[in-house]
Amino acid sequence: MSVRIVVMGPSGSGKSTVGAFLADALGARFIDGDDLHPAANVRKMAAGIPLDDADRQPWLRLVGEALQAEERIVVACSALRRAYREVIRAEAPDTFFAELAIGRAVLEERMRLRADHFMPAALLDSQLQTLESLEADEHGIKVDESADVPTASSVIAAAARLPH
Repeated sequence: MSVRIVVMGPSGSGKSTVGAFLADALGARFIDGDDLHPAANVRKMAAGIPLDDADRQPWLRLVGEALQAEERIVVACSALRRAYREVIRAEAPDTFFAELAIGRAVLEERMRLRADHFMPAALLDSQLQTLESLEADEHGIKVDESADVPTASSVIAAAARLPH
């Protein structure tokens, strides 16, 4: 049974933490979508400049290609807009999206505490303005911010109808 899951949300939402935990629980490969960004995108974000859609297109295709190349994979990827999720789905149609719904104050605090990440807290407003939550007709689930990592992982696996 193929497992293709994107754990999505703005920077600081816990995508990498939940994604890695979920992948381990499912015996799947984990990829942090940030690692797929071209160097120019990383430089732009590190300088506090939000990416535009032209910057994101090649990256989103790479995320979709990575998903399609594996039978069992979990990718942490912001996938903030429906159009971005559609680019990923064009490459990997059976992808299940799990949106981590976290409040702004929590996101801001988490971003401030991260010293080892290229995304500055100054870009949080841009990310939240860009965010389009999963819609009812999209293959996925929205996970409430009150869920701890193991609970979020179990909720996602159950919603994707995967043994966990």
